[in-house]
Amino acid sequence: MPQIRLAIFDWDGTLMDSVGRIVACVAAAARDCAELVPTATETHQIIGLSLEVGIPRLFSLEQGGERANALIARYRHHYLHDATPSPLFAGARELLHGWHEQGIALAVATGKSRRGLDRVLDETGLRPLFAATRGADEANSKPDPLMLTQILTELALIPSQAVMIGDSIHDMAMAEALAMPRIGVSWGVHDRGRLQAHHPLAVVDTMAELRALLG
Repeated sequence: MPQIRLAIFDWDGTLMDSVGRIVACVAAAARDCAELVPTATETHQIIGLSLEVGIPRLFSLEQGGERANALIARYRHHYLHDATPSPLFAGARELLHGWHEQGIALAVATGKSRRGLDRVLDETGLRPLFAATRGADEANSKPDPLMLTQILTELALIPSQAVMIGDSIHDMAMAEALAMPRIGVSWGVHDRGRLQAHHPLAVVDTMAELRALLG
């Protein structure tokens, strides 16, 4: 393992078990807009992308078009009111506090909007742990590496001093574009084989395994 000074986390499917809520809200938005409801597996493929990119891709619609924008608006409405539980994964809080206490800087690079990210940071009480955070509306959508370069610039670090941790191929490809070390987690939306195609340092099955890599 290279000398890592910064751990950058994806949020949904990596730190928070919110995939079920996302799937439910996409389905509700589709019904509201009289669109064919995608399967959970289909929705998994766009988790991690910005809504402006992911929703048109999922429904085969023009990006920025009226139908895509209507779906996005209804998704956001449902996400604010949906009651599907979305807790932190077991061990996530302890891992973050442990690495923070070790002096490893922490950051978030997520497909959530700034508004959505701020909400979960406050709801979980984790905001003070993160040295930098980026939402999808502050950079280009994954897998474009812009949000990673923004975080590195803010913290005066280079890619080899950081590691990207995520559950999707979008996270892995984003880091791969910068030759940044990356670790896949198997409990999210994409399976081990798809994550390994992007040559991560490791794909882990538990938070304990992940913590041990930088322990």
